[in-house]
Amino acid sequence: MGPFGRLYDWMMRASRHRHANWYLGAVSAAESSFFPIPPDVMLAPMTLARPRDWAFLALLTTAASVLGGLLGYAIGHFLLDAALPLIERLGYLPAYVKVGAWFERYGFWAVFVAGFTPVPYKIFTISAGAAQMGLLPFVVGSLVGRGGRFLLVAGLIRIAGPRIEPTLRRYVDAIGWTVLVLLAVGLLAWQTVR
Repeated sequence: MGPFGRLYDWMMRASRHRHANWYLGAVSAAESSFFPIPPDVMLAPMTLARPRDWAFLALLTTAASVLGGLLGYAIGHFLLDAALPLIERLGYLPAYVKVGAWFERYGFWAVFVAGFTPVPYKIFTISAGAAQMGLLPFVVGSLVGRGGRFLLVAGLIRIAGPRIEPTLRRYVDAIGWTVLVLLAVGLLAWQTVR
């Protein structure tokens, strides 16, 4: 069993823990402002383990993500000078500059689309605060974008999960490595285009 298989098994066990909802909320909030792992990694196995709770889990993930996004917004709005060296050190500065230009041009739509992109959401939340985007459009864009994404993920897992779970478990390592390669290729293409 490879690393993704072990992670999958650990996530399935964690998804049944009595504090699993709190863990999902914490990961979702942290990812929107500073944590590198997207909440989908926990939402998907929790939905597999508790398919009847799919909508609740998606809405919990959304609410926590938007609250974490407000923290990211505050970092960008109030602490940008302190956060900029960290953004640069983590290699997010080019993305931060590009996202800042998107906010100037698209505002609400940039936040809405950000909910579905592979670009780390924290880049959008911090950039929105730094650009002093209106708080109401930021929150509404986050709710609709992130909510749409998490409802889609949980809904698809709810519908297909029981049938595909054995196949998913068997091929989780191949899928994991393929997703990593595709993400790397996508990020390289994005870096080249900008």
